[in-house]
Amino acid sequence: MTATLLTSAPSASARVVDRIVAVVNSEVIVLSELEAETETARLQLEEQYRGAELQRQLRQIEYIALNRMIERKLQMQLARTKGVAVSDEEMKRALRALRIQGEQVDGANPHDKKKIEEQLLVLKIVDQEVRSGVTVSDSDLKEYYETHRSRFLLPAEYRLSQILLKPRFGETPDETLRRAEAIHAQLIEGGDFAELAASHSDGAEAIRGGSLGLVRQGELVPAIERALGALQPGQISEPLETSQGYHIIRLDDRKPPRFQPFANVKREIEHLVYQQKSEDIYRDWITELEGHAYIEVKF
Repeated sequence: MTATLLTSAPSASARVVDRIVAVVNSEVIVLSELEAETETARLQLEEQYRGAELQRQLRQIEYIALNRMIERKLQMQLARTKGVAVSDEEMKRALRALRIQGEQVDGANPHDKKKIEEQLLVLKIVDQEVRSGVTVSDSDLKEYYETHRSRFLLPAEYRLSQILLKPRFGETPDETLRRAEAIHAQLIEGGDFAELAASHSDGAEAIRGGSLGLVRQGELVPAIERALGALQPGQISEPLETSQGYHIIRLDDRKPPRFQPFANVKREIEHLVYQQKSEDIYRDWITELEGHAYIEVKF
């Protein structure tokens, strides 16, 4: 095996400026490569942490990154052993895709080219060794649906209308409340909600007679959510105070929580099951690669 060691001229004070941090079969990973792998994360951590906590966080990302680099090295070694290669056309397509995404890459730069080639090589060997072996049956999908039904539960929905009264310039909260109570009294006496909304509401929906349309449970402020629990369709709330002002809410309709039909979520489930199976097979594959490899961590 070979090691890349960059040192100053031999002397008693010679200083190693790069060193081996891991050996993977006949190849090595050196400190400068690990530092390049963690550079972005390291800069972010240095903005957030100091002292011992910074060192702990840095050590953690270095550990994770080194393991990732060892995995990648094993994958590339297997790809080369199996004759997997990256064609010029594949390289051109990858460069075009990266540029479309706004990445600054130079296909003529040896460093950029090597990095992209390694990424493509890993993708190809993973496709060949892992993804090609993943199968998802209808029974897998139905089992996932039944086991994770709560994931596909839609929350209750409300069809609402409102009259919103915002505080006027120089108006006290009590005065705003009295205006809301006066409108509420008109509604109780049979006043037309849409007409009163159009003439008095400060909400943008006033031009629609106060109609807010369908709103899902959990999307409303707590005060309104609580009030809706006591209302039946067609009923109106007392004036409710929020940071915006006072709301008078009419519950026009309520749809209870319901499960999405299997047919509606089948494609989503297929993606989830495929991903899970791929991850399981991938981890088993990596474990097998590591079990047949010589790996020595010197970090």
